[in-house]
Amino acid sequence: MAQQDRRGPQVLNIGEVLAQLSDDFPGMTASKIRFLEEKGLINPKRTPAGYRQYADGDVERLRFVLALQRDQYLPLKVIKDYLDAIDRGERPENLPPGVTVSPRVVSAEMAAEVQGRARALTEDQLRAESGASVPLLESLLSFGLISHVGGKFDEHALQVARACVQLEGHGLEPRHLRPFQAAAEREFGLVERAVAPLTSRRDAASQARAAEAAREISDLCLTLHRALVHDRISRMDS
Repeated sequence: MAQQDRRGPQVLNIGEVLAQLSDDFPGMTASKIRFLEEKGLINPKRTPAGYRQYADGDVERLRFVLALQRDQYLPLKVIKDYLDAIDRGERPENLPPGVTVSPRVVSAEMAAEVQGRARALTEDQLRAESGASVPLLESLLSFGLISHVGGKFDEHALQVARACVQLEGHGLEPRHLRPFQAAAEREFGLVERAVAPLTSRRDAASQARAAEAAREISDLCLTLHRALVHDRISRMDS
């Protein structure tokens, strides 16, 4: 008779966690894991001496958080809101399409699915998924609204193309949309200046804080922009 495996749940130190994440997230560091803990995204157990002990569930939860941040461009606050709600037994309705999560743990299969969202699209795939015509894509490229690397387009290009297809239906062509590119560059300049004190530091935790602050500032800028435009629109029928 085979001897029964009496080992309990696997306990990992931070170096072993990094080793498991390094293939999918090569820039991951111990300081960034601690930063995510500081933000409440994970909560590893501690020994009486204060050393962190990570379980397999902590690793998969980290993998899920990092994939959503990288591939869905979600700020940590939004991701934490999702996880907090699910940990309470709720099921948020506004998760990204196809994304689900179990309380406290994220399966490796689901994490792989989320990571798969960081796709590289050919021009044919971009046209098929956005509904854009060849002339429209050529115009978007010529006006700098989308770009490619080695003939491959990313999810940002897909989002832009989809929006421009809809705008084309309202008579707005890429040549009319160049101010959006200029405005985006000005907004990025504002964000870049705001987070400069953090980006000047080279440690991973500061870089993670800078990226998170940049996302938050960008969201606030978009909210301000939307409110100002909607204010003007509301006056049309007053």
